[in-house]
Amino acid sequence: MPQPIRIAMWSGPRNISTAMMRSFGARADCHVVDEPFYAAFLRETGLDHPMTAEVLASQPNGWREVARQLSQPPPDGKPIVYEKHMTHHMLPGFGLDWMKDCRNAFLIRDPARVLASYTQKREEVTLADIGFTQQAEIFAREADRLGHAPPVVEGVDVLCDPAATLSKLCAALDIPWTPDMLSWPAGGRDTDGVWAPAWYDAVERSTGFGPPPEEKPLALAPHLQRIADEARPHYEALARWKLA
Repeated sequence: MPQPIRIAMWSGPRNISTAMMRSFGARADCHVVDEPFYAAFLRETGLDHPMTAEVLASQPNGWREVARQLSQPPPDGKPIVYEKHMTHHMLPGFGLDWMKDCRNAFLIRDPARVLASYTQKREEVTLADIGFTQQAEIFAREADRLGHAPPVVEGVDVLCDPAATLSKLCAALDIPWTPDMLSWPAGGRDTDGVWAPAWYDAVERSTGFGPPPEEKPLALAPHLQRIADEARPHYEALARWKLA
């Protein structure tokens, strides 16, 4: 049996990462995996997130076991596997050699808008929490391995023109584009992480990509603006490569 195509999509929090997972999951040929390193991240850091106990009980708690599981064929035998990864979950001690067996892509969003959304869910936030530094490091590693930039898409570009942006992404990943990616049934999925009740309320109501947000100027609190300023060079390093 041929090995499935494994797509690893690297995003920070409060982007359209779950909607992108819905989009790929709407394909008849695609199995999706939701944040497989979340429990390992929580076990290693000891952080208290919503539903921490449930997350720890639902996934392997060691990164090596997660990587091993990701290397196995999907349970439904589909030819494409889409892995939704959060860059801040990849702690310095977590190995990344398994990435070489994936087609890696990167989903980005302006850091000020990430922070404005993130603080609606968690009041305390650090630069590490929003994953920009880690995303830039993972991107640089993959670009060095490939000898060229891997695919980068901006969430707002997907919302402004889902068909055009996703078709470019599929071409860059060397998989066929299908309009099935533009809509999906409302509700949860068996493949959703156990943490879905804490984070996925809007996505569970959705049946497709929402309209692009109004890009009004943001006035962040000073401590949040400092984090946004620290994150911006990492964001811009990837934004220059986004699919046009």
